[in-house]
Amino acid sequence: TCFGAPFMPRRPEAYGNLLRDKIAKHGATCWLVNTGWTGGAYGTGSRMPIKATRGLLHAALEGKLAQAEFRKDPNFGFEVPISVEGVPELLLDPRKTWDDKAAYDAQAEKLVQMFADNFEQYVPYIDDDVKAVAIG
Repeated sequence: TCFGAPFMPRRPEAYGNLLRDKIAKHGATCWLVNTGWTGGAYGTGSRMPIKATRGLLHAALEGKLAQAEFRKDPNFGFEVPISVEGVPELLLDPRKTWDDKAAYDAQAEKLVQMFADNFEQYVPYIDDDVKAVAIG
């Protein structure tokens, strides 16, 4: 639930199941868009440019994003577009935005572990199909 916890009175898996059911029922396509930070740790990097966010949203809404070529993120395993019109390719590969690649790798590893550790508390409540993808 992260920062949304105060606004979500039910357990996180209830919202996850609701989202999954709505996507299945309506055939929706969902995209995860970084609207936060890029280029380094807080104080080093910067906010994601609004122009890049708009470019990604326009591509998604126009159906162009679904036609893009993708690469697999080595840390989280989700698919990331390689290029999107109006979005600097550098921003589509966060590691390339960091001057210190070793620092990026360490931070990415830490973040993956934080997600895994947090997820552990929900494992008893998660459906088997989600566990198979999340845990392996």
